[in-house]
Order: sequence, then C-alpha cells, then structure tokens
Amino acid sequence: MPDIRVPKPAMWDYSAVASRIECDVLVVGSGAGGLSAAVAAAHFGLSVIVAEKAQVFGGTTALSGGWLWVPNAPHAVVAGKAEDLDRPRCYLRQILGNRYNEQMIDSYLDAAPRMIAFFERDTSVKFNPGSSNPDFHGHVSGAATGWRSVVAAPYDGRELGALIKQLRPPIAETTLLGMGIASGADMRLFLTASRSVRAFLHAARRTARHLWDLALHRRGMQLVNGNALVARLLRSAADKGVTLWAQAPVRQLLRSGGRIDGAVVETVDGPKEVRARCGVVLATGGFPHDHRRLHNMLVHVRAGTQHHSAACDSNTGDGLRLAESVGGQISTVQVDAAAYAPVSLVPRKDGTWGRFPHLVERGKPGIIAVTAAGKRFVDEGGPYHDYVREMIAAIPKGEPVVSWLICDHRFLRRYGLGAVKPAPVPFQRWLSNGYLKSATTIEDLALRCGIDPSGLHATVTSFNAQAESGEDLEFHRGTTPYQRVQGDPDHGPNPCLAPITRAPFYAVEVFPGSLGTFAGISTDRQSRVLDERGQPIAGLFAAGNDMNSIMGGHYPSGGITLGPAMTYGFIAAETMARDKAAAVQYYGRKEDVG
Repeated sequence: MPDIRVPKPAMWDYSAVASRIECDVLVVGSGAGGLSAAVAAAHFGLSVIVAEKAQVFGGTTALSGGWLWVPNAPHAVVAGKAEDLDRPRCYLRQILGNRYNEQMIDSYLDAAPRMIAFFERDTSVKFNPGSSNPDFHGHVSGAATGWRSVVAAPYDGRELGALIKQLRPPIAETTLLGMGIASGADMRLFLTASRSVRAFLHAARRTARHLWDLALHRRGMQLVNGNALVARLLRSAADKGVTLWAQAPVRQLLRSGGRIDGAVVETVDGPKEVRARCGVVLATGGFPHDHRRLHNMLVHVRAGTQHHSAACDSNTGDGLRLAESVGGQISTVQVDAAAYAPVSLVPRKDGTWGRFPHLVERGKPGIIAVTAAGKRFVDEGGPYHDYVREMIAAIPKGEPVVSWLICDHRFLRRYGLGAVKPAPVPFQRWLSNGYLKSATTIEDLALRCGIDPSGLHATVTSFNAQAESGEDLEFHRGTTPYQRVQGDPDHGPNPCLAPITRAPFYAVEVFPGSLGTFAGISTDRQSRVLDERGQPIAGLFAAGNDMNSIMGGHYPSGGITLGPAMTYGFIAAETMARDKAAAVQYYGRKEDVG
C-alpha cells in the first residue's frame, strides 16, 4: 500500500507585516461554505475578502457531486411536493439517535429553503431538483423517495472569464479526458451509449464539444456537479465585488477588545494584517489531511491503517487550529469523525497517486465486495459511508483495513470499475500499472490479490445462486429505493443483482477513505464559534466542514455536507449584516462602526 504523507507546515515570522487592509468580513476558505458566506455578505452590503490557501478556488466542493439536502426547497414546493417538516425530523431522529440536536436541526430546516431561494433569486447560483433521489435509509420511517435534494445546475465555464483559470478542476480519474459527467440522466446516457442510439448521440455531442473546449481553452467548459456550483458561486462573488485572494493562507487570528476582528494573511505579496470589522468566517474544509488529528479521531488510523481522503490536499485542519488558538472547541461526540467513502489508489504517470471515491458502480448488478477472507461484509450498493464503517468492523484486529471489489468481464465493460471506464474506452493500461487485477478463474484472481481462494470461491458460488433468483439473502441488496436507484433499471428481476460468471474476472483494492470530515468547531445556530463555556466568541464564525456537522457523525442522505455548508455560511452572513445594521442604528453613522 503506498505511503502518502503531507509535509509539516512551514514556520512563519510575522514580526513585520507588510500592510494593513480593512474590510467588513474576512472569509477563510473558498468551498461552498466560505463562498456562500462571502456572496451573501456582499449582497447585504458588506465588504468581503476571501483568503484561499491553495492556488485555485473551490476546495473539496469543486470535487464533489454538488448535491444539497434541503427538505421543502422551493423546487419541491412549486412542484407540489412540500411536506410537513415533522417527516424529515422523524427520519433524522431515528438515524441520529442521541446525536439529534433539536436546535441545530430546526434552524437548518428553517433556513435551508430560504438560503436556496436567496441564491436563485439574487445570484448566478441555480439548482435542479432531485426529484427521484431517495434518502439513504429507505427502511426508516420518514425517509423520502425524492424531492429532498437539489443539485447545482450545469454551467458554461466561459461565463467565468479569467476566473476559470483559478477554478479547481474535478478529480481527474472521475472524468472522461477531463470532462465531468453529471450524476443522473447524463451519467446514465454515457453508461448506455453502446446500447442506445439516443445515448450514443448524447455522449458523442458532449465529447465532441469537450474536445473543442480542450483545443480552445485547455480545459473542459461544460461544468457539472460541484465544479458547476463553485463556478456559479465565484461568478456571483465577482459580480458582487468580493475580493478573491488565492495562495493566501491565514496564519493567525487577531483579537481586539475581546473580539476577533481580523487575521494575518500570508499573501503572494507578503504578510498582510486584515482587519475585519464584522467578523471572520472559518471555512477551510475540515481536517481530512491532518494526520495528527486523523490519528486521534479515527479508530482505523490508530490501529495502523492509513486514511485516504478524496478531499483536496490543502484541507489540513487550518480552520480548526485557528479556532483552538482563540478558545474555540472541537467537538468529539460524533459517531464517526469523517464522512466515509471507499477509495482506491490510482497510480499516475508522474509517480503520484490519485484517490478514486467509489460512489456509483458498487450498486450496479454483478459486483461484490470481500475481505481478505473472501467473504462479503456489506450491501455493496448501500451508502458509501456505511461501506467503510462495515469494512472497519469486519476486519480482525491487527489486520490492515482493506477490501476488494470483484466483478467479471461483462460488468467491467458495461459499468466500469473505479478509474476503469466502461466500453469502448480501453483498459489495458490499468492492468499494466497494477491498479486492476485480472485472472481467468476466481481462485487465481484471489491469489493475485492475497485473498483466500477457497473463501472467495465459496462466496461467489453462493452469491451467483442468489443473484439468479434476484434475492440477496445475506445483505438484502435491492430492497430500498436508494439501492434500486443505484442499480440498473434495465436489469431484472433485481436491478442490483447479477451473477459473476463471465471470465476474465477483475478486482480493485479499496481502502478506508472519506469525502471530508464531520468533527469540527462547535458553533451555535447562528454559526458563531463557541468557547469552552458554550459562549459565542465575538466576531468568529465557522461554516462548511470546519463547523461541527449537525448530523452527529451520521450520513442520512446525499447532500448533508453541502446543504449545511451553504446554509450556515448564509446564516453567518445574515448575522454579521444584522449586527452591523444594529451598530449603525446605535452609533448613527457607518463610519463609526467597528
């Protein structure tokens, strides 16, 4: 297993700050949480600076699916799909258990639809409804079969102008020659391009335009998923006069009169003292690449298995450390500190490793996941968070936490496997570089992977018999709306089950990874950072994955990261604007505020 490490941060000398700059709001980080706070604050009349550590904007949001979980979003209401909020409350209570925080959940369910309405009305951010996107746990009362989520509408990257060069691209291995594929209808048409004239024409048109964009712009311009969301937020930020700094990590928070009123920012022009009259928003993306904190919070890391997050490398816990430096508290009460996802490591030509999150193909018919003993341990097509939880639980103490996804030739060419794309894209290079293992028999494949041959043979034999009947007696695959949506609607009797029979057989090794982290800075429902007494630290806010997840370390549905990220970024902006307005009313003049 490759050893992927992050270098220790450099030490900085702030004895001589080059210049002092004033603004109303300083936002640290440029994912959905940070940019939503920046755009909303600027709309409310505040002057805003966004300081992004990396060379590009967008953080992990730009790598994501771009989904937000928002019950009673305006799209659902207009379509006649509004619901009593007691239904999503009931669903969350059962999933979150004793981690259910009534104040935070109620504030979210109230503000999230208002946030969506604001962005669609007053900015370039637009969403499409997830009319058929079910909640993850369909067997739980209150679960919905659709209309509780929205996704960023596709965006023409040319609308960004020069900012397109500073938009973080999607994970290369999840794209087709750098072209993002949108979840839902777009992906289905690509997967069926070899079986449908309509699908083939769609894929051909998309690919032709992408190649044209590469020739003209050296990158794809058909932006989808999280890339489209960030692009729309960046466009809105630029339109509203937000100052955007890249390569500008924040090194130190500044306090005056008991209030956080700025920070030292290390810019390309040297360190700058930024004084923020209304507040500082921490939105640096959590700690998915902070090895010390991962060791403290993740059981498999403490036991010796490295964690491989698909989040961007620059998310190393800066926001959490800044909050701690002024008395902020990091919550440790979540069931899981990370938003888990199974990840495979993809060798790249430059010697580095890509991290591929397995979110889609696991639900298709004709694939299983096994441990080194050759045994299944999970409903393969269930929620990605649950896959990793069950994998960790299934591995005997002292053994590395890994699993393998096993399929046959028919599956590989029909759906792909991890970074390996379906037909007609060739796949020989994945065999050559060792990412994809292959053999003509199940037993030989097991030997190549270090799996017990007899165990894998018995598992595949048993699974094939159940798949033929359309019933998974072990893990009940295909019995919830979410599982069935993840499957193949053209396959029956169970869209999630097919036997593994057509040689050669293939395997990809999968490790515990994540899409980000859940544990974060304790805040109140106004996004204000709390100290050890549970009191707000004046002038300091948190949003996105820096803020402690309101889901208590659970993953009840797709979009439960970006939904709260944008909502609490929006709430932070509302709070700062309201506080400034109150101060202006008290002092009588804007110049006197701050």
